[in-house]
Amino acid sequence: MQSRFPYSPERCPVSPRRNRPKVAGTTGRSAEDDQAGRYGGWQSTETWQGEQWSVRHVAGASAEGKTYRCPGCDQLIPSGVPHVVAWPEHSGVDDRRHWHKSCWNAKDRRTTRVQRPRNAPRF
Repeated sequence: MQSRFPYSPERCPVSPRRNRPKVAGTTGRSAEDDQAGRYGGWQSTETWQGEQWSVRHVAGASAEGKTYRCPGCDQLIPSGVPHVVAWPEHSGVDDRRHWHKSCWNAKDRRTTRVQRPRNAPRF
C-alpha cells in the first residue's frame, strides 16, 4: 500500500531544526553576561558607606581549590562554597574581598571581632 504523500528529498514538508542563531556573530548575550557567567554568578552595583561597590555572586564550582577569608566574620570560606566578591568600583582588582553571602547582607549590622593590622597577610 502506497502512502498518499510519498517522501521526496526535494520537497520535505518539515524543515530541519536550526542550531545556529539567525544572525551570524550574535549570541544574544552581552560581554557582561559572559563575564558573569564565566564565574557562575551575576554582578550588580550597590552603595555602601558612601561608595559604589561592584558585587559579584560566585558559584562554588568556580572557586574550586581556593580558600578566602571573609572580612565580615574573619572565618575561612572553604573551597567550593558559593560566596560574594565585592570591591569599590573606583579601585582595582587588588581591593576585591570575598564574603559569605550572609556576612555581606549583614555588613551594616556587625563588624569583625578580630581586627587585624592593615599590613597583616590576606587570604
